[in-house]
Amino acid sequence: MKTGKTRWGGAFNRCIHTYDNIISLENLLEAWKEFLNGKRDRKDVQEFQLDLMGNIIDLHQDLKNKTYRHGGYHAFNISDPKPRNIHKATVRDRLLHHAIYRVLYPYFDNKFIHDSYSCRLNKGTHKALNRFKAFGNRVSKNNTGQCWVLKCDIRKFFASIDHSILLQILEKHIQDQDTLWLLERIITSFMSKGTFDTGLPLGNLTSQLLVNIYMNEFDQFVKHKLKVKYYIRYADDFVFLSSNREQLAHMSNGVNVFLRERLKLELHPDKVFIKTLSSGVDFLGWVHFPTYRVLRTTTKRRMLKNLSTCDVDKLEQVRVSYLGMLKWGHTYKITKEVCRLAPSTKNL
Repeated sequence: MKTGKTRWGGAFNRCIHTYDNIISLENLLEAWKEFLNGKRDRKDVQEFQLDLMGNIIDLHQDLKNKTYRHGGYHAFNISDPKPRNIHKATVRDRLLHHAIYRVLYPYFDNKFIHDSYSCRLNKGTHKALNRFKAFGNRVSKNNTGQCWVLKCDIRKFFASIDHSILLQILEKHIQDQDTLWLLERIITSFMSKGTFDTGLPLGNLTSQLLVNIYMNEFDQFVKHKLKVKYYIRYADDFVFLSSNREQLAHMSNGVNVFLRERLKLELHPDKVFIKTLSSGVDFLGWVHFPTYRVLRTTTKRRMLKNLSTCDVDKLEQVRVSYLGMLKWGHTYKITKEVCRLAPSTKNL
């Protein structure tokens, strides 16, 4: 196994998986099974499946002959809750995304820090929320002292990922030139509107892995250069916790410089602040206090509005979804209101 050096001086093992591992018929078929989950009723998926083996063999041959070219994207908007522009690739390309992901994810996931929680197996929002609570308890010494939180957010995160920097990072880990060729085809298949050689599409499975690889450079800087113990990142949303406000204020300068100079990313000026945990810290959709967390007021209003305008046939599904989310915080009043607006139909 090949080894290299990190920018922090330590050795790391380079990825041993090859292009042939990714494009093999076996991997493409396994990727199809994973891709198909929850999508069987979609028209484009059904059309691809009408000649499944023929389509997979054609894709395999294009990849083997290096004649593969990524197709275009279908753009649409969602509210999540804020407006987001999603770009959806063709079924053929999304199948390849899954094939790439299932081979490369295990290697890169092993390189990520423990407290990176977005788009990772056995991680996610709930574990990040619990980790934040645990860190708050440690820093405040079980609420006997003050806990300060530096909260940061990156402006236009996916749209700002620099293709050349991302490819340079991948080259440190991947020796196989054919794999790098394929990843370049995926990365350069999309550019943010009005930009040159930047941006990854919200909607690609590979984008989820690639942004974590990109931001792992920052995570390693935080842990090894800044030597921050209490740090949590979820995509472009991250926090530092400390009992020393001045330490956080000084640290924010180094954070800003690294992101701008190394990754060409900018912090959102309206979403960076330092405040005490006891005054309430907004992180991952919840406002956190030392001993409890509550939903944002805007989130509560949106939930109640959605319930009041929801189609009757979807009301039970929305109700169950909301109640599942609400169990993660101090939500007695809003839970009661949800149950009033959407009484359970199971006993009717």
